[in-house]
Amino acid sequence: MEITAVTLTPLVSLIAGILILVVPRLLNYIVAIYLIIIGLLGLFPQLAG
Repeated sequence: MEITAVTLTPLVSLIAGILILVVPRLLNYIVAIYLIIIGLLGLFPQLAG
């Protein structure tokens, strides 16, 4: 099974949403990590595979 950004993004979003509902304080960290990852993938597309 090959995991691509198309299949990974909804999964990450779902997990992040559940974590935010359970522990609202995690929102800042989840958003920051998400933005860093998206930024790195935008700057270095070869990292995406």
